[in-house]
Amino acid sequence: MVTGETMVEDELPRTRLAQLMKQQHMTVQDLRDRYREITGTELSERQAYRWLGGDMKGQPYPHSQAALEQMFCESAARLLGPPHGSGLVLQAHPNDVIAPPHDPARQDWQRQVLATSAQRAREFLSRTEVPNVGAETLDQLTDDVRGLTVDYQQKPLETLLGKMSATQSEIFSLLDGRQRPSQTLDLFLLAGVASGLMARAAHDLNSPQEAMTHARAAFTAADNAGHDGLKAWAKGLQSLIAYWAGRYDDSVRYAGEGSQFAQRSRNTSAVWLAAGEARTLAALGRYEEARDAVNRATEARDQVRRDDLDELGGFCTFNRPRQLYYAAEALAWAGPDYADQTEQFALEATAAYEAAPASERAFGDEAGTRCALAIARITSGEFEGAADAMAGVLALPVAQRTHGVVTAVEHVENRLATLDADGRAIDELGDSMRSFASQRLALPQ
Repeated sequence: MVTGETMVEDELPRTRLAQLMKQQHMTVQDLRDRYREITGTELSERQAYRWLGGDMKGQPYPHSQAALEQMFCESAARLLGPPHGSGLVLQAHPNDVIAPPHDPARQDWQRQVLATSAQRAREFLSRTEVPNVGAETLDQLTDDVRGLTVDYQQKPLETLLGKMSATQSEIFSLLDGRQRPSQTLDLFLLAGVASGLMARAAHDLNSPQEAMTHARAAFTAADNAGHDGLKAWAKGLQSLIAYWAGRYDDSVRYAGEGSQFAQRSRNTSAVWLAAGEARTLAALGRYEEARDAVNRATEARDQVRRDDLDELGGFCTFNRPRQLYYAAEALAWAGPDYADQTEQFALEATAAYEAAPASERAFGDEAGTRCALAIARITSGEFEGAADAMAGVLALPVAQRTHGVVTAVEHVENRLATLDADGRAIDELGDSMRSFASQRLALPQ
């Protein structure tokens, strides 16, 4: 039988754990001693051999995984998986490096430098020799993410959430492995978009804290990718989440933070940040500043340079219909003085969406556009016109009654409640909106 003193040194490693122990000249007994120091419990020799040999049907108990991760600073799943590269770790033999020189002191120094350098080279090879991402895998992930960014704006969340979560998890797992530097940057871009989609999902389910966590992950991925356009997009997402949560000051702050990245990238996120800031400033009662921000969004549109994020389409690009919708919603906050302009922007947005290709339609934004139109008409006393504008919104199935859509309907209801007016059309519209808001999107338990 192979003893604990010789197994790690003499056999080829079958797991990453065995490979690391071989590199560090650790024995099985060393592993067991260190495990006992960390957990206060014993690790049997039999169990240690099973870990080293990859003879596991599942993962160890959580406390055992935590101990392994503390010892070797890698995930337990990776440690119990195959070794990096070829798995061979040859030891340096001083007599094979150079012939004995005349100066013993110089001989020792040279031998040490060469041996250390060779060991570093071996470790580099073990980490990078076999990439875990091929061109086909990366292309497939890109297609998956592109499909989700388009589908998200058009299909019920419950039909997409499982795939969205699985895609994000797959990208995160690949980033734990080894890729060429260019592939790593591509993966971070996809990780940012996948996290942004999960942020939107949490937001649409009225979970702003979870939404903001995913949005921060999107920004971190963008930072690792060195992608200013994605950084601006992530800040736009944070601004959106804060806006619909009623945290208007935070929403303005996030938009301002994103502007520095938008100025450098000049992708359509620059338009999104200005347009989003406009409606938040209006919600704060700062109407002139909001109007200026609407104009800044128009100027940013004229200077757009589409990038690889925009090319993903769907939720990743801020198109012209969406810009018109944001302008209408911003001015809808401002009351009678801006009612005509609000209606004009809303009608232009509605027409733009109706004329847009199917891939650029977005049921949530189109519903928001109709709500802004209804507010403008209510402000002008056109109650039947407001009811016509709301008809398509109130017909949305429960699966599409996201947090943003329901909140936009509540904004219409609130504007209606401020008026001292009676009538059948007003009562019916109010009742319909209250009924709509009482049945909102919630995934099955």
